[in-house]
Order: sequence, then C-alpha cells, then structure tokens
Amino acid sequence: MSLRKQTPSDFLKQIIGRPVVVKLNSGVDYRGVLACLDGYMNIALEQTEEYVNGQLKNKYGDAFIRGNNVLYISTQKRRV
Repeated sequence: MSLRKQTPSDFLKQIIGRPVVVKLNSGVDYRGVLACLDGYMNIALEQTEEYVNGQLKNKYGDAFIRGNNVLYISTQKRRV
C-alpha cells in the first residue's frame, strides 16, 4: 500500500466548499463555508459566524479575512 503525502496546498484545495473554522491571531473564530482563498491565505467565507470566547457574536453572509491575521484553518462537521 502506497501512502501519498499531502501538502497543505492540496488540503486547502480539497476543503473549498466545505465548512471550516478559521482561527485568527486575536483568538476570534470564524465558522463558515470556504468559498475561496489565495496564495497569501486571504480567505472568503460564506454563511459566516463570528465567535469570541466561544460565544456567537455575529452572523454575516460573506466575510473576507486577510491572510496575515490567520492562525489556522480546520475543517468542521457539517451543520445540522
């Protein structure tokens, strides 16, 4: 069995259109559907929710996040 190593770029291409959590350097989380991103990690989210200290603070239709503010991106389970 051959295991193919996956690059971060491969991972990011695979999760476009899926629900994600974007954690910012400030500690704020944005949860939404990843619409697109670029080489600078600038991110566009749809159906976005903003969480501060684990508490829902705002809901946005679309959100654009500048890449230099991003600590990490992870996938999340689909909303019910």
